[in-house]
Amino acid sequence: MGILDSKVPKGPLAAKWTQHKNDINLVNPANKRNIDIIVVGTGLAGGSAAATLAELGYNVKTFCYQDSPRRAHSIAAQGGINAAKNYQGDGDSAYRLFYDTIKGGDYRSREANVYRLAEESANIIDQCVAQGVPFAREYGGLLDNRSFGGVLVSRTFYAKGQTGQQLLLGAYSAMNRQINRGKIQSFNRHEMMDMVLVDGKARGIIARDLVTGKIERHSAHAVVLATGGYGNVFFLSTNAMGSNVMAAWRAHRRGAFFANPCFTQIHPTCIPVSGDHQSKLTLMSESLRNDGRIWVPKRKDDAIAIREGKLKPIQLKEEDRDYYLERRYPAFGNLVPRDVASRAAKERCDAGFGVNKTGEAVYLDFASAIQRYGEEEALTHGIKNADDKEITRLGKKVIEAKYGNLFQMYEKIVDENPYETPMMIYPAVHYTMGGLWVDYNLQTTIEGCYCAGEANFSDHGANRLGASALMQGLADGYFVLPYTIGDYLSKDIRTGAIPTDSPEFDAAEKAVQDRLDKLMAGSGQHSVDFYHKKLGKIMWDKCGMARNAEHLQEAIDEISALRADFWANVKIPGKADGMNQELEKAGRVADFLELGELFAKDALTRNESCGGHFREEYQTAEGEALRDDENFKFVSAWEYKGEPKDAVLHKEELNYENIELKTRSYK
Repeated sequence: MGILDSKVPKGPLAAKWTQHKNDINLVNPANKRNIDIIVVGTGLAGGSAAATLAELGYNVKTFCYQDSPRRAHSIAAQGGINAAKNYQGDGDSAYRLFYDTIKGGDYRSREANVYRLAEESANIIDQCVAQGVPFAREYGGLLDNRSFGGVLVSRTFYAKGQTGQQLLLGAYSAMNRQINRGKIQSFNRHEMMDMVLVDGKARGIIARDLVTGKIERHSAHAVVLATGGYGNVFFLSTNAMGSNVMAAWRAHRRGAFFANPCFTQIHPTCIPVSGDHQSKLTLMSESLRNDGRIWVPKRKDDAIAIREGKLKPIQLKEEDRDYYLERRYPAFGNLVPRDVASRAAKERCDAGFGVNKTGEAVYLDFASAIQRYGEEEALTHGIKNADDKEITRLGKKVIEAKYGNLFQMYEKIVDENPYETPMMIYPAVHYTMGGLWVDYNLQTTIEGCYCAGEANFSDHGANRLGASALMQGLADGYFVLPYTIGDYLSKDIRTGAIPTDSPEFDAAEKAVQDRLDKLMAGSGQHSVDFYHKKLGKIMWDKCGMARNAEHLQEAIDEISALRADFWANVKIPGKADGMNQELEKAGRVADFLELGELFAKDALTRNESCGGHFREEYQTAEGEALRDDENFKFVSAWEYKGEPKDAVLHKEELNYENIELKTRSYK
């Protein structure tokens, strides 16, 4: 305790960010031309940061492991992006967005960061509209909004079911403009292998060209990590298979504290697991909960009959269905936050009411919405005495306009028509709220190393509300980092170019080469995926939607043993000095094997339930999360000391001066 300085400015909450921008140091435009910045990761946070920093005049190098920034996982964020613009006139405001986010995160996020996020949210929409992002519009031409879980207003801007894709194209086009100007050097198919520190400051990275296998040195005055989350530690998740923790973890090994690793979001609306052959899971957007009603049969006999194929869901009468979210949470109904909806689905399935063959699925039903929209459309178009067939046809057209691509995706994967038969969904790992600890300026505990977007821990607490990931990534990249990094770089205007032939670069490159050699020296008994799947099963069974002390301790021991076996017996075909995707995966899984143990250790030390962290020992009589504000109102920030079991815990106390801590209730 005590060594973490959040650098939150003093003063009234609503004035902190403005005052901070007025107070911090700036870099003269002529001097920006002499300063180099490395940005690792080119999704929404990294792409927007790189474009903005280059626009300001800095020399930027970007790195991504994909063949193009357009392949970043941000593209998969389908539902929308929050912004407190109150277009619906339903009482929204920056404070209300701030309040919803703090409450949704179960009071485990930093007040000042969240308020700044709410303030900047409105600017993001203006920025993206100016870039040409095709947000959905109402009949009158204004931007349309819809609702996501955990809120009572409509503040989510969307582009059909492709919001992340369209926002990424906006950021990518801004990046391309700077590449064309020569202000951004883009290194695709490159992976950061290590961070180089000179006199305690981040001064560059060691990267590997994934096509040639060549190890490269790159220097800069500051390094920005915007490399996303680590949900793939579970093997099965909604993340792209390439999403990894390598850059953040290698920075952690060099001194960046890792915060709240056990805060993982389980998303309630994913296509259920169908078998051991799968390598990833598919998310159906949370936006579907605007219109879809979630239910399971009231009677176990009916659930069994459905699982055995003897009964179809559409044959079950309305009174025989249990709309359990509407029953348990009448105020929010199907729009409760993700952690609440996920646990409720698990509870019903654990009780024997699951509806697919494995008993791990619930229904998401659009029949009511089709009927409601159809009747509206019939009235709107002056169709009198429309029959059921006509109403259904009109209703389906409305649903198709809102969610058509999502329905099409579901049908292709499951081979069932969701317009006719309710979708089957089940919770799956989706997002990680933990990440590198950063201060108010987004600087890690390594001077000159910044972290943005999902890769840091800062804005979502123990649970992220839907449509807030895109908001944080773009707020960090477009509006926060470009200001705060200038304060640090203002001290570097006389430094000159950072040489790459220093002893620090020599040592870092040698460490990378030694690690690659060690990986290639495994005895060859098991594939990389063999270990990744084993790790994922341990994580899901013992660190997943529900955890307890006994299982967490078992997980720590089992992961430690699995890691030792991995380094002795992994099989990596091919050579290190060329393209070798198994070697790439092996490096990432090696990091997951360390992170997974720290994850379990962090969960074990937090003797409470909050948001995505649910300890079975700490729950109310109704099965809700039981938080302990007296003893756990802090950020866990772990310092690397070699083995994960030796990591040292530092705490940043969270102070709530503008909001009253309450038990979360969505009833």
